[in-house]
Amino acid sequence: MNKTVYFLLLLFPLFISCTSTSGSQGENGVDALTSPSWMDPELGEGYQEPPLPEIITDGFTDQEINSMEVYRNNIRAIVNVTTINLYNSRYSGSYSQEGSGSGVIVSGMGYILTNKHVVADADYVVVTLYDGTNYQAKIIGSDAESDLAVIKFEPAGRHLQVIKPGNTENLQVGQKVLALGNPFGLEGTLTTGIVSGINRPLQTEDGFLLNSMIQTDAAINPGNSGGALLNSKGELIGINTMIVSPNGSGSVGIGFAIPVETALRIVPELIEFGRVNRGWIDIEALSMNLNLARQLSIPYIRSGVLITSVLPGGNAEDAGLQGGRERRGVGLGLNSVIVGGDVIVRINGREIKSVLDYFSVLENSRPGQTFDVDYLRDGTLMSTTITLSERPF
Repeated sequence: MNKTVYFLLLLFPLFISCTSTSGSQGENGVDALTSPSWMDPELGEGYQEPPLPEIITDGFTDQEINSMEVYRNNIRAIVNVTTINLYNSRYSGSYSQEGSGSGVIVSGMGYILTNKHVVADADYVVVTLYDGTNYQAKIIGSDAESDLAVIKFEPAGRHLQVIKPGNTENLQVGQKVLALGNPFGLEGTLTTGIVSGINRPLQTEDGFLLNSMIQTDAAINPGNSGGALLNSKGELIGINTMIVSPNGSGSVGIGFAIPVETALRIVPELIEFGRVNRGWIDIEALSMNLNLARQLSIPYIRSGVLITSVLPGGNAEDAGLQGGRERRGVGLGLNSVIVGGDVIVRINGREIKSVLDYFSVLENSRPGQTFDVDYLRDGTLMSTTITLSERPF
């Protein structure tokens, strides 16, 4: 088997999210949040942040000084994100499990951008600022398709440093980058490297395809998820998200970050609505390939998205698309598929080989947009135009 294909098929544990977990159990089932380690200090409304420390430049190279400046100027915009889940066991009593990730402050009002997988299903979320102060936060919104989430804490009058956004428009392989986060709970850790690749497509834990990922050899480890990938100007260019780890232990120099443009596009919607409102085609469908087509006795299909059903009165039916009419067995007949429907092969000129491609092309869409759809019906290529509806949740 081709090694690249092997990596893609075994997404976990080879591609792993950069979060770390630990468990604890109290003799009397003590709530983790009552621990003194989570008690917020009394700083008061008039608290003034201490001035930034001076950088000693004598005896250091320009590259070293640049790294020092980027760290000093951005560390206050990086937070440690701790998640706490509480459990009750018939045999072990009450216990808690903690997870650790990172986040970047995107608003002086206490909004923090992180990865969805960092805070998913958490009972409690605690953020730790650069000076060790802890604040309980709440999840404002999350988006499985981009693996991003926004959480919020009340800064209680503190003047928060906000991360400065950059862009990836002119990002080049070989360019210096810096990763700032909290690997293995080690707060405020800086690593450096280069851009190793751009426009990498990767699949998330939830099965969605992340496009245009930035690949870097800057050391990214469990706990770095949600942290910042910065350029040499100290601007945010990506959110560190996952790594390749053949043995699941940590960094081997292949990490990936979500481009900052994706974050900037969806953060306002997450804050306002708690979700991202995308366009949708009202169908149920599955990925086709040559092997499955042969099993289903559909000779003219090599790849695409087979429509198994269309929503009555939906935009797909209005555009003339048709769903399946006959159920056929797959393999030994233990599973079956509804066949006879149209097969989508292109949307807006982009080739659609699978459901991942289908979701990917709709990722940046909005309800009300019109998309051109090319499809096969009984081996004949046909076209239609669809006005996108609102994606169901």
